[in-house]
Amino acid sequence: MPPKRRPPDDPVEWLKRAITNLERAKAEIPLTHLYFEDFCFDAQQAAEKAIKAVLLHLGVRFPYTHDLVDLLDLIEKTGRTIPKAVRGADRLTRFAVATRYPGVMEPVTRREYTRAVKVAGQVVRWAEKLMAKKP
Repeated sequence: MPPKRRPPDDPVEWLKRAITNLERAKAEIPLTHLYFEDFCFDAQQAAEKAIKAVLLHLGVRFPYTHDLVDLLDLIEKTGRTIPKAVRGADRLTRFAVATRYPGVMEPVTRREYTRAVKVAGQVVRWAEKLMAKKP
């Protein structure tokens, strides 16, 4: 049975969606006939939704953008420091759109995929910690 849904402005709902994307990105299935870029899209989405969850938690309005640097900059403007590992999410932005369509970018390698999942996981864990504290 799926979890109970929360309102769309609830940061916990966004974080749950981020975790879902991260779990899909980490799916341990045979990748011999699948495209790494599709899993990298989920990694990017996990990071994006986790960052937006933090922004909601902090009461900061955000634009509907896939640019993770712009979103992290909004958090930084609140006086919070963004850890270097989380700033590494900047490399995920390219997976937001281009990877969804054939021929737009070069195929993603296993190494790039592994790195994308690692960075997305760091962002989600950081968001979980930050949201466990009062804004």
